[in-house]
Amino acid sequence: IIKSKRMATNRTAWAVTALFFLFLIAASVVSIYREGALFIPGLAPTVFKKGDPVPLSVNKITSVHEPIPFRYNSLPVCTPPDDEIHATTTENIGAIVTGNRVENSVYKLSLLRDDYCEKLCSRPVSKDEVAKLIELVGFEYKAQWQIDDLPVAVSVTSNSEQPLYETGFNLGQKVSEGKSTLNNHINILIHYHTDKNSATKDGYNIVLFEVQPMSIKYSDEGFKKECEGAYSETPEPLVLEDIAEGGAITYSYSVQWRASPIEWSQRWHNYRSLQGGGKIHWFSITNSLMIIFFLSGIIAAILAKTLRRDFLRIEEDENELDDETGWKLLNADVFRAPRWPSALCVLFGSGVQVLGMALITMSFSVLGFLSPSNQGSVVTGIIVLYVWMGLLAGYSSSRLYQIFNGERTFRNTIATALVVPGTIFGICFVLNLFLAQKGSSGAFPATTMLALFALWLCVSVPLCYLGSRFAYNQDPPRIPAQPNLIPRPIPTQRWYSSNVFSILMGGILPFGAIVIELSYIMSSIWFHKYYFLFGFLFLVFLILVITCAEISIVMCYFQLCSLDWQWWWRSFLASGASAFYMFLYAIYYYTRLDIEGFVATIVYFGYTLILCLGLFVLTGTIGFASSFYFVKKIYGAIHQD
Repeated sequence: IIKSKRMATNRTAWAVTALFFLFLIAASVVSIYREGALFIPGLAPTVFKKGDPVPLSVNKITSVHEPIPFRYNSLPVCTPPDDEIHATTTENIGAIVTGNRVENSVYKLSLLRDDYCEKLCSRPVSKDEVAKLIELVGFEYKAQWQIDDLPVAVSVTSNSEQPLYETGFNLGQKVSEGKSTLNNHINILIHYHTDKNSATKDGYNIVLFEVQPMSIKYSDEGFKKECEGAYSETPEPLVLEDIAEGGAITYSYSVQWRASPIEWSQRWHNYRSLQGGGKIHWFSITNSLMIIFFLSGIIAAILAKTLRRDFLRIEEDENELDDETGWKLLNADVFRAPRWPSALCVLFGSGVQVLGMALITMSFSVLGFLSPSNQGSVVTGIIVLYVWMGLLAGYSSSRLYQIFNGERTFRNTIATALVVPGTIFGICFVLNLFLAQKGSSGAFPATTMLALFALWLCVSVPLCYLGSRFAYNQDPPRIPAQPNLIPRPIPTQRWYSSNVFSILMGGILPFGAIVIELSYIMSSIWFHKYYFLFGFLFLVFLILVITCAEISIVMCYFQLCSLDWQWWWRSFLASGASAFYMFLYAIYYYTRLDIEGFVATIVYFGYTLILCLGLFVLTGTIGFASSFYFVKKIYGAIHQD
């Protein structure tokens, strides 16, 4: 009766889980085909009236060739007085970690009021400041501004039917060796849409923030004439190398308002178009599904033909077991604890922690609760959920440690709470030192570093310990057979059955399932683009889970058939090897970015190591859990017979 109740409970749990994933898959498909950006529940549009002031905020400057951001207000540009500079948005931990510093500016904009050739200021510059501007222009740094939470956009196509925009505008252009120009005039084009839902019908929503940067060399007299003439003919550019010692840079701007048919709910559509059409993403998913069908066919053949035949032989004569060959001979050794069992438990627990964080983050993103349009919300969600998933890390690591009959339970729990999170924190701390030395906005303030440290030690570590207490208060998991005292000798393996070859082969298919979507994620990170394709990402994530599970089961079965019972570590490393291929891909991507400088290289590979570590424990955990379930089932069937 107890067993039947337990089976009924398990079936109910599986049914609820299946319904939840079907709901998320349906939500993913809807988010893919839905027009415009994802809507954040509870977020209402800002309604402006004619003549209302429209704040223009400045953020940071970024470069593809040097992944080190800087505050825009730290440049020799027109800025408010130091005591009047303040953040214009509520800074969350995700925005700070990603180097965003959204601050007020000296630009004065009013709704529907066009301004032409307004002089902003004449900024005296030193020789060192000019040299810094020349360096930033040479690295193709772009300024990131925003109005009403919309990032600044620059048109990169002349096709009016389907305009294409890039976020950020160049500080200047490197014309030739020893000649760099500075964009000191900004033509601001703000697209607005009439808000039909406003009470008085005279409200307006901002739907696009576009700029046209220009370089104009102003003389001491005739500012207005030179500025207006720049719109009818090509002006003489401002060459930074020609600025004399003690000279000044004159900054100016113009503002034009344009009516737009784009509604507020679809205003992010122009930024989404930068991520390519849906065909290539569907091609990626189709390619991954073909891999799944191939692996599923192999597993079906193993289960339907090979295993069933083996079970029938055992049923006919149990005494034949000693004369048999293959995986059945390992029933007394297959559950023998591996070398370094605590290390495997630590990695498994950390993988469960990353898996829980990734699943919940993508679920909220698919449903629209987390969106890049809400600056820093996705990164904040990742950090907070990773901390809270320490509970799952402690529980899963301790349950596996019980199977190995481990005695140092407290050391295993502490290692689970400290090793992987501590490695991530240590890498971030070292990178922060380099970024702080550069004066980058990507360097965490001391308060942010202390907050992250407190989240780790005061929240994640206690939750990990609490999860381990839950695990040790339960009976140890049951395994079909206890190992013999004397381990069975492992015969000499062929070269294609060696650990190194099997592990490297096991990581190819999981990496192949995600490589196309990975390229878009890398582009979003290093090319400073917005990533909205969470529907595709969630589908690819499910494909990754299935691929890791199936490739690990296949590799584990072939290993057992070769009478090698040391499957624990190989099942983890086989699917976890996808992180190795991701690192190789990151090296190739590094050559595409043309990054220069020691600190920039350290920053790139530092953050790449964090991503690869996360993928390693994630895919390794999926593969290990699937192999353990497979081994437990097939050897459990032998002992039931």
